[in-house]
Amino acid sequence: EMENSLIPLLGMTLAELRQVAEECAMPRFAARQMLDWIYKKRINSIDDMTNLSKHSREVLSERYEIGVSPYVNAQVSRDGTSKYLFPARCGGFVETVYIPEGKRATLCVSSQVGCKMNCQFCLTGKQGFSGQLSLCDILNQIVSVPGGEKITNIVFMGQGEPMDNYEAVLRATEILTSDNGFAMSPKRITVSSVGVLPALRRFCNESRCNIAISLHSPFHEERMEMMPIEKAYPIASVVDMLKQCEEFRDCRGGLIRETSHQRRLSFEYILLKGKNDSRSHASAIVSMLRGLDCRVNIIPFHSYDGACYETPSAKESGEFCDYLNSRGLISTIRQSRGQDISAACGMLSSKLSNNP
Repeated sequence: EMENSLIPLLGMTLAELRQVAEECAMPRFAARQMLDWIYKKRINSIDDMTNLSKHSREVLSERYEIGVSPYVNAQVSRDGTSKYLFPARCGGFVETVYIPEGKRATLCVSSQVGCKMNCQFCLTGKQGFSGQLSLCDILNQIVSVPGGEKITNIVFMGQGEPMDNYEAVLRATEILTSDNGFAMSPKRITVSSVGVLPALRRFCNESRCNIAISLHSPFHEERMEMMPIEKAYPIASVVDMLKQCEEFRDCRGGLIRETSHQRRLSFEYILLKGKNDSRSHASAIVSMLRGLDCRVNIIPFHSYDGACYETPSAKESGEFCDYLNSRGLISTIRQSRGQDISAACGMLSSKLSNNP
């Protein structure tokens, strides 16, 4: 119980660390030293801050801790993807997936323990919701994962709906992209959402990070049956809001524009055999997204025990993708990673029992 009353330094800005320094009667420049230890050197104990006086470290340790927690379980897939189970401060556990790919290394982070959205094809949704991750919990996944210093890209696509834990997720992206933090480019961070409209609208205005929207069906009734959020925030309204954001407007006039300098918008589409993979679905997607500078990531469904959907064949997935591309909508099939260790999209769970 005692150690949970300590305040985590992980997640603090330079201004906040200056207040800590002042409160602990440390020199003002100590804030920058602490910042360097936490975000650049990624230490896990105040004792490791060797350029602070022993007295400063003692005073600091009475009220504060770095806030890092080691993972309690790890699994490695045949394809090199690894999955780690981290304890959350609110109780329970979350999974984080590390995906190495040539020079890239993508970390898929969680934002909640479980999820309230209850999408029908997602295993995480089936476990229900048990708590919000703190800012420290989110950043801990990045500093405590093995190979963390090699991470080039971060996707908020793990457990939970990022827009349902807005403040913590926004602050995490600010620390990740700040020069006084992890100094990553916002173009290397993607935050996904099923389309929680009020928070998503704020995120469009308050962040520079990429956005990925979980689409999964262009039809209101069908999407509502698969994704209960559709009742509150229909995907059509979400797309309309995105069309009002100047940076996502498609002004190419039929030319493929170089999007490297720009914030990217993508739509995730889990392809379910015989459910949302018809020509009429494809054609409705093209109409719906016309006017947006975006791309579609098609993810063939990953089956799991008790799943009520089936996986489409490679040929079916390919035809669906080709149709979208032939209508000018840049689309790719995302090959699933880490399926053999249940690390693929929609398969993350917090149960310790799933992690032998």
